Amino acid sequence: EVQLVESGGGLVQPGGSLRLSCAASGFIFGSFYMTWIRQAPGKELEWVSTINPVGDTTYAESIKGRFTISRDNAENTVHLQLTHLEIEDTAMYYCARGFWGNLFERGQGTQVTVSS
Repeated sequence: EVQLVESGGGLVQPGGSLRLSCAASGFIFGSFYMTWIRQAPGKELEWVSTINPVGDTTYAESIKGRFTISRDNAENTVHLQLTHLEIEDTAMYYCARGFWGNLFERGQGTQVTVSS
């Protein structure tokens, strides 16, 4: 059974930082693209970032230069470092197996709230 468990969300002030983690199990982690997506209240699901099995990365324009995706294939984890957070980054963040347009499972999510 595929499991994706996110952690690391929380309440942070504008300009602050958080590090999200996703622990994966139930599949050959090192063979798959991994993606972070988010959904703000009342808005559609939004692609954030993707990392391929060898570590090449892509980012949405809205977060480029502020967020960094990484993975540890030995630990079956994928991370998203969030810096210079803005109020507009408030959302539920999910990790998912696959790439945007071809996503398989996603986790339960971790809430990021940016507020002063």
